[in-house]
Amino acid sequence: MNLRKTLYTLALLCTPGLAFAHAGHDHSGIMAGLAHPVFGLDHLLAMLAVGLWAAQQTGAARWALPATFVGSMLVGGLLGFAGLQLPLMETGIAASVLAFGLLVAVAARLPMMVALGVTALFALTHGVAHGLELPELASPWGYAVGFVVATAALHGLGYLLVRFLPRAAAPLVRLAGGASAITGAWLLAS
Repeated sequence: MNLRKTLYTLALLCTPGLAFAHAGHDHSGIMAGLAHPVFGLDHLLAMLAVGLWAAQQTGAARWALPATFVGSMLVGGLLGFAGLQLPLMETGIAASVLAFGLLVAVAARLPMMVALGVTALFALTHGVAHGLELPELASPWGYAVGFVVATAALHGLGYLLVRFLPRAAAPLVRLAGGASAITGAWLLAS
């Protein structure tokens, strides 16, 4: 019964943006920034997977992986606002869905510096994509606040799913990682 309530609560937390489906509600860009990571499948899966993967870790990696992703993504967003174009950016984003999915599927515990480097590199591609897709007339700072908050919330959601599910559900988390990896492979192929 508690699992059902938890899942309902998580679903409700993901739906507030639907009330703002019509343009013109937010000229600051915050709502657009919140929506971008949540409604883009590639961003959604990668960011949830970072939270899932962080929860599978021990020690400082539990907070360092999501914090590194958010920080590096913000730097990438600022570079995107400045017009920086990364070669193979969409390929990097799709590869992040595949890689983070695989890391969750095998519950990988990489050396901290390797894990942070991989996380930072993929987060940079996500951030540049966010920055380049700044809606016209939106405040870059409001938009950045939105995509940072949405990303952190998705990381938190993934983390909480792993931490609050019973230990017997660990295979389901790994299965979710595998499904994300398959989706990442599909995104790379298409």
